[in-house]
Amino acid sequence: MAVTNKYIAIKNFINGVPKDSDFELKTESLSLSLEPVPSFLVIVKTLYLSIDPSQLNRMKEYSSSQKAISFATRINPGEVIDSIGVGRVVASNQTEFVKGDLVFGVLQWAEYSIVKGSILFNKLEPMVMGFPLSYNLGVLGFSGLTAYGGFFEVCKPKKGERVFVSTAAGSVGNLVGQYAKLSGCFVVGCTGTDQKVELLKEKLGFDDAFNYKKEPDLKLALKRYFPDGIDIYFDNVGGEMLEAVVENMNVQGRIAACGAISEYANTRNKKVSLSLIDIIYKRIIIQGFLTPDLMNMSEDFISATSAHICAGKIHVLEDVSFGLESVPTAFIGIFRGDNIGKKIVKISD
Repeated sequence: MAVTNKYIAIKNFINGVPKDSDFELKTESLSLSLEPVPSFLVIVKTLYLSIDPSQLNRMKEYSSSQKAISFATRINPGEVIDSIGVGRVVASNQTEFVKGDLVFGVLQWAEYSIVKGSILFNKLEPMVMGFPLSYNLGVLGFSGLTAYGGFFEVCKPKKGERVFVSTAAGSVGNLVGQYAKLSGCFVVGCTGTDQKVELLKEKLGFDDAFNYKKEPDLKLALKRYFPDGIDIYFDNVGGEMLEAVVENMNVQGRIAACGAISEYANTRNKKVSLSLIDIIYKRIIIQGFLTPDLMNMSEDFISATSAHICAGKIHVLEDVSFGLESVPTAFIGIFRGDNIGKKIVKISD
């Protein structure tokens, strides 16, 4: 049996902010029998795809003087793009995955993905504890684990500490702020629209929030919101915001360097300059981390977060688009700040 499979590839290496013309929709005929190519072990029908800004780093062309990221393979022009997704097995020649299994793992920006079983991280039940499948990509997936592990393991919060979160209405930031409030911290978030500012304060319980686009001087803005200084900064943007935070950090402050979206599409030569005097004399800890570093916390994360959701203590923010054709627009929109919460594309039922 053969099906028509649509997929999305990049047309060229992307430098700067991605645009529609960087992507193309292609079509191929796909056999579901697995017989012609034995190495194709599992075919998965895509249900949901996670849309993440860090994917852009895999689509760049690096010069000989630059070092490409080492934790993920580069995507070359003409190649199909992959990301984390949830799907249903439609064909398999592996005993551990059978037709009908729901799986979570690396899938392609496509209606169907051909993958090796080892790439599939785990099977899923249709509604784990009554939660929607999409939660496996956001609040109960890597975004949630990143927020949970980054905050509790890297930041090591104490009750009463002052916490600042950038991109606070994004997939990770909104959860960091909620975990911080549950830990008894004072929390301020920054975001890019007045609508998101109100959401952070009214729905998610942040103590305060501000629109960074309306602040001509970020250092002065942080002094205004943190007159007693910042103890913890969960950094999702890097750039000038990080520079401003370092100046406003307290002694023995901690910075979790989670993301740097301000630099992913930055083609400028100008780089920010962190004050080493502040870092040294305040004994500031700046720690970068990746989600795979936190996998040992998965069980605790799932247990605690599930309980908080059921108790109404964590609000889930999802921004869902529909159809494979909408994936490039969804991806581009992240760099404009269009999304509220976790950006997901539903490919099929």
